[in-house]
Amino acid sequence: MTYLVVVNDEEQYSIWPAETAPPDGWRPEGTSGTKEECLDHIERVWTDMRPKSAR
Repeated sequence: MTYLVVVNDEEQYSIWPAETAPPDGWRPEGTSGTKEECLDHIERVWTDMRPKSAR
């Protein structure tokens, strides 16, 4: 299964199955791959886990 890395307006990250549209409020970030590849990418780029509004 292929996944997408998705992000919301608060700059929080998640993964979502590539064959379905992300839920409202989430948009593709530009990275896709296996679940592990996507989670590894999120671990590298999401260094401050606080929501954008709390930073």
